[in-house]
Amino acid sequence: MAALGRRWPVQLLLALRSLPTRRTLHDATPPRDVLLFEHERGRFFTVLGLFCAGQGVFWASLAVAALAPPSVPARPQDTEYPDRGRLDVRSMLWRYGLAVGCGAIGTLVLGAGLLFSLRSVRSVMLRAGGKQVTLTTHAPFGFGAHFTVPLNQVSCMAHRGEVPAMLPLKVKGKRFYFLLDKSGHFPNTKLFDNTVGAYRNL
Repeated sequence: MAALGRRWPVQLLLALRSLPTRRTLHDATPPRDVLLFEHERGRFFTVLGLFCAGQGVFWASLAVAALAPPSVPARPQDTEYPDRGRLDVRSMLWRYGLAVGCGAIGTLVLGAGLLFSLRSVRSVMLRAGGKQVTLTTHAPFGFGAHFTVPLNQVSCMAHRGEVPAMLPLKVKGKRFYFLLDKSGHFPNTKLFDNTVGAYRNL
């Protein structure tokens, strides 16, 4: 009877120590899909898409206008043109340089807006079982695009409390970081920190 009384506190202590581990495993493997992050900014990305498209058309039209040969006023046939060849070369170089510059600016603005919309995360969904996660981005014009990857291929490069505005998320096989705006809604912060918000060496 004394031996039984001694074993009981030891078994109770072991059971209490195992409770947090079991609870963490249960939280990390939910029986159904769980929303971890959501940030709706469809109107902003619609305006951003229209702005970038307008900038692309504007700079492209400037590039085309720069490539167009300038109009030459009519002169009498006996009029001499001093250094006409040199002037033509300078004019051609100036026009081609201006066209390349306008095209580069338009491409840069359009590419930056497209990349930002494709890497700005709208929602993060942990799938049932906790093995996969679905990321939905805003995409151009806020139409939205989603893909599902294994959880072990997602790594958060900083903790939520370490960054002021954007939380960088790295996905194996994808270039550039995915950005989570901290002003968005985190319905389950503890589960987010234990799954998607954890750092992994990819």
